[in-house]
Amino acid sequence: MINKVVSGADEAIRDIAEGDTLMLGGFGLCGIPENCINALVKKGVKELTCISNNAGIDDFGIGLLLKTRQVKKMISSYVGENSEFERQLLSGELEVELIPQGTLATRCLAAGYGMPAIFTPAGVGTEVAEGKETRSFNGKEYLMEYAFEADFALVKAWKGDTAGNLIFRSTSRNFNPVMATAGKITIAEVEHLVEAGELDPDQIHTPGVYVHRIFQGEHYEKRIEKRTVRPKE
Repeated sequence: MINKVVSGADEAIRDIAEGDTLMLGGFGLCGIPENCINALVKKGVKELTCISNNAGIDDFGIGLLLKTRQVKKMISSYVGENSEFERQLLSGELEVELIPQGTLATRCLAAGYGMPAIFTPAGVGTEVAEGKETRSFNGKEYLMEYAFEADFALVKAWKGDTAGNLIFRSTSRNFNPVMATAGKITIAEVEHLVEAGELDPDQIHTPGVYVHRIFQGEHYEKRIEKRTVRPKE
């Protein structure tokens, strides 16, 4: 039986290098690879391109990498809760590609399926389509979007086994499954690591064939985002 277990986050991200492109699972602060992000901050690797639904917040998630100026480019759908992200964007320090959320998910999916591109109506006729090819199918215009090419995919699961099979829990089953299939090297951190054969095959969301390294994470904060409203006058 193949054993894909590594000792921890530091070993798992050992060969992530300057200029690499990373996919980071999660939605908001739910299901993000907390241990891998912290290890990247400690390693100090820079000039990263990060593909993620969002950019975390100022003091958590990808926001930690932004604070230390380790991110060169963000490819995201939503980044509204990170003031440091906003500052770097407006100052020209950070390159940003904002794309529709469904397009982001489908470009990840295409990478996992081995498809070079997808066609979507999302973004046609908007600034999202600038410089991109469009084609007409049955009288409707579609925008061609290329599959992502990520050096690494960093995902977080609830439970995994030593062969790399993963189970995601509740809403952490967001971008994690599609990103897990799409990286050249997929690194999974899990809350519970068990021996191969202990997981119910019918409950597995990501087969171990997609996962190259797995480790049991620790000290998960599992923060949640809170609605912010204007105080009453």
